[in-house]
Amino acid sequence: MPRTPRAPGGALHAILLDIDGTLLDSNDAHARAWVAAFPEHGYVVPFEAIRPLIGKGGDKLIPELTGLDPDSGEAKRLSETRSEIFRERELPTLRPTPGARELLERMRAQGLELVVATSAKADEVRALLQQAGVADLIEASSSADDVERSKPDPDIVRAALSAVRRPASHSLMLGDTPYDVEAASRARVPIIALRCGGWDDAALDGATEVYDDPADLLRHYETSALSS
Repeated sequence: MPRTPRAPGGALHAILLDIDGTLLDSNDAHARAWVAAFPEHGYVVPFEAIRPLIGKGGDKLIPELTGLDPDSGEAKRLSETRSEIFRERELPTLRPTPGARELLERMRAQGLELVVATSAKADEVRALLQQAGVADLIEASSSADDVERSKPDPDIVRAALSAVRRPASHSLMLGDTPYDVEAASRARVPIIALRCGGWDDAALDGATEVYDDPADLLRHYETSALSS
């Protein structure tokens, strides 16, 4: 996938942030919640089939694994079951990715606006941010409930830009999945990718830069796309 470069001379004003796998070590937990939810609706789907799809919204994941229409009542009930299992069993156990808060504090000190761009549902966003320890640093958010299509479609990224009224040329995204990279690229927003979500550099091809985790990016802040 071609990389989207920063526009020449374009001052950086906004950072679009994924949460799961980027700020919160939660990708495996989401997969486990799906594994537990599917049998309650008559499906058996192994962890290994679900884990590579984490980062997409339920509107993409459910049809891909079951063939259900994402707008059907059954798909919506399945999604709600997954949400309940995740909130009750997984969310309380989750920890931030290394350096998540410190990186965002550095961004805020630089005067950057921080806006969430996530495939999570709106009712989960606040809880995820609190678990990541960064809720107080976020100025706005866009979620799967704000758009018709989740990542890798670019709708969530564009909604995040609209939330802070910033053009793509003055923004940059931080994510951890191939779906973040594709969504950002299709919205013409450069993206820094992190390996801590579980994908390697080949899967994150198209990102402007790739780092291990927020702490690694913070260590290289002055030479990264964040400082230009």
